[in-house]
Amino acid sequence: MSKLLASAAIVVGVLAPSTALAAEKTITLAVKNMYCADCPFIVRKSLEAVPGVSKAVVSYKEKTAVVTYDDTKTDVTALTHATTEAGYPSAPRS
Repeated sequence: MSKLLASAAIVVGVLAPSTALAAEKTITLAVKNMYCADCPFIVRKSLEAVPGVSKAVVSYKEKTAVVTYDDTKTDVTALTHATTEAGYPSAPRS
């Protein structure tokens, strides 16, 4: 039993640092070409398909997408690429 506990402690010790390094980030993207009420749905779906994205809120009125993502699984380039491939070029809002 003590060997099992020792093994479990080692596994937890090895896995904990990798998850501790993961950082959830949020970025606001300025999105072009949104001209109708369906556009935000398409932009949101394209962002949610990117591995590591946990949330995407798209505003037709503001022409923005606020994206929450795990920076160990994706980056801003992948996010902007996803929207551009869907027909809605985007860039980080300054």
